[in-house]
Amino acid sequence: MKILFGVQGTGNGHVSRCRTLAKALKKAGADVDYILSGRDPKDYFDMEAFGNYKTYRGVTFATLNGKINFRKTVQRIRAFRLIKDVRELDLSKYDCIISDFEPVSAWAAYYQHRECLGISNQAVYQYLKQKEYGLIANVIMKYYAPVSQPIGLHWFHFGHKLLPPMIDPFPALPKEDGNVVVYLPFEGLDEIITSLKPYPHQKFICFHPDVKQTNQQGNVIFQPLGRESFMQSLINCSGIISNTGFALISEALSLGKKILTKPVSGQFEQLYNAQCLESLDMATVVENLNSIKLKYWLDLPSPKPTVYPDVATELAKWIVSGQKESLLSLSERLWSQTVFPENVNRRIKSLGYV
Repeated sequence: MKILFGVQGTGNGHVSRCRTLAKALKKAGADVDYILSGRDPKDYFDMEAFGNYKTYRGVTFATLNGKINFRKTVQRIRAFRLIKDVRELDLSKYDCIISDFEPVSAWAAYYQHRECLGISNQAVYQYLKQKEYGLIANVIMKYYAPVSQPIGLHWFHFGHKLLPPMIDPFPALPKEDGNVVVYLPFEGLDEIITSLKPYPHQKFICFHPDVKQTNQQGNVIFQPLGRESFMQSLINCSGIISNTGFALISEALSLGKKILTKPVSGQFEQLYNAQCLESLDMATVVENLNSIKLKYWLDLPSPKPTVYPDVATELAKWIVSGQKESLLSLSERLWSQTVFPENVNRRIKSLGYV
């Protein structure tokens, strides 16, 4: 099967999730071409799984001090360039089109009257349409990357045909080292230092795109982005502090790490993710890094891991086999293999789900 896979490049979580599915698709025998958009090509790293991928400008959100800056976001949009890229992307040689909230591949499929699988956390919106999103958010979610078959990934199904997260398998869990991993790419380094300085007895390992070489300031060790070094720190740490993207929190849940999360202000997807995490008792949510909640969170014990099945392998097989099994059947089969900690099970039951 010949597949075109469009990957949203604005966040490392998108790339990480698609990297997991890319390896599964290769193992399942698919021949896949990858395109990525939304990031300067020089800023991609650890991209071996995507082979000879192509990049497009696409559309991305601009942030300032941890908040979405809509004026700069609009200024960044190059509509004529996007239209040109969409029209010139020839899909005739592909048997299947996949978009992880990537607009060039999704719109090309739309204009060429092709079916398109939308595999992403954002696809959840097609099932769980939240009134809290507001008009602008609803328009973005509907038109940013339109697909004919949304396949939403989420931490729980909420009674819909969603799938669990796609996560790479981890080695046997080592003993926790007491460190806290910090990944807040939309926050300024000065703000991060100021927020963590009051806790001198706690060591933090902070990964940030503005850090070019490892250095230490007080109780904070700063490291440049790198998949291998980040995952090693994540596996060994005793907790994470992050924004409220989907992929990293999914990995932390499966590793049994306590989570303190700050959604990016104005980023409706992250605000919704935070709401879900609170409702399921999966994480501690804060509005700012100076919250008193941080002090109490540092003393919390580690939770039990959430055990998710090998979603990437099952999804890759489902795609390559021509989607013969219904999405509902696939969803039910994968959730039946998921094991939640007892506190999460209690919340699920209180929400009316069995």
